This record gives sequence, structure tokens and C-alpha cells, in this order.
Amino acid sequence: MFQGLWTTLKSMFEKPPTIQYPEEKRPVRTRFRGRHVLKRYDNGLEKCIGCALCASACPADAIFVEASENTDEQRFSPGERYASTYEINMLRCIFCGFCEDACPTEAIVLGDNYELTFTERTSSIYTKQMLLEAVPEGVKTTPQVTPPGVFTRSVPEMKDPTD
Repeated sequence: MFQGLWTTLKSMFEKPPTIQYPEEKRPVRTRFRGRHVLKRYDNGLEKCIGCALCASACPADAIFVEASENTDEQRFSPGERYASTYEINMLRCIFCGFCEDACPTEAIVLGDNYELTFTERTSSIYTKQMLLEAVPEGVKTTPQVTPPGVFTRSVPEMKDPTD
């Protein structure tokens, strides 16, 4: 009985292993897979070219991509096409990271945000506007008006998968 009492008294003065969650947030690991983010280039254009490889790689069928053609008057991405509709159903997503691996332009990444709560099913579908990262300060947002041939010089080359 005294040994149990001694253990209880000793543990009263130790620091508790829990954290106070809403006030104190624990840092995530570098390989953590959280909420998806659609990236942009430095000039404000979207990296997503609407190829839908992420949707075909998704084992849970949680991603829907619909592509449209870019024009010089309305340019969203540096390629010929852009994702006019990009939706992720977060209730179906299993955070496997296959979408991130399949993307040829590294447009979709799984970030470090783990606070995903929904009060209704419709709010669990993240649209393109919810997923896009903010435009850097002092840069034009999409759609941009670009002269023919100029947009390719301001965007870095895509990585070659054979390298």
C-alpha cells in the first residue's frame, strides 16, 4: 500500500506528458501529411496544368479535376491547359500522398495543417479556391493577361523524370 502511495505522490510533481491543445500546438514532423495545398509559381501563375494525374492516382477516388484551355487574355497556368475545377473530398481522402507523387509539376503538396473539422458533409469538399496558396505580395493574381510566348520565360522548367 505504501509503495502505491509513494508512486502517486512522486507523479504529482512530474511534468504531465499531455499538452493543452487549443492553446499549445505540437509541431509536426517533416514527413507529416496534412491538408492539401495547390502551389503557385513566383510570378503568381498556378502550377496545376489540369492533367488529372493526381485524380487517377488517388486510390480513394477523392479528387476531381476538370481542365480548360488557357488563352493569352486569361492565363491561369504556364501550360496550354489549367484546372478550371479542382475538388478534393476530404472525407474520402486517406492522406496517402499518391497525388503528390503523381503530379509532374509539383502543384499539389500535403501541408502541415492538421486541423480539419466539418459540421456538415458539404463543407468537407475543398474547392480550388480553398486549396490555392496565397499570391505573393506585389504579384498579379490569376487570370493574367500575357503576350504570346512571354509566359514560358518567367516559369522554371519542369523536372525531367529521367534525371
